[in-house]
Amino acid sequence: MVKREVLIVTLAAAILLSPQMAMAYIGPGVGAGAIAAVIGVIGSIFLAIVAVLYYPIKRMMKNRKAKAAKGSGGGEPAE
Repeated sequence: MVKREVLIVTLAAAILLSPQMAMAYIGPGVGAGAIAAVIGVIGSIFLAIVAVLYYPIKRMMKNRKAKAAKGSGGGEPAE
């Protein structure tokens, strides 16, 4: 009885996992929309990464300029 159940499960899995022809058509509008959606998602991820990295770098550069201006004496005449 167990051999029969194993055979049925194995046969069912083989049938379900075997590739079959898909009679499907994607029109040019849907294809272009799908490509645009993928590019949009990838672009938004890229921009999010750039935004997260840009702010600390911008802040570091601003602090460096402030320290350089402060360290140069601030334009006071030397004695």
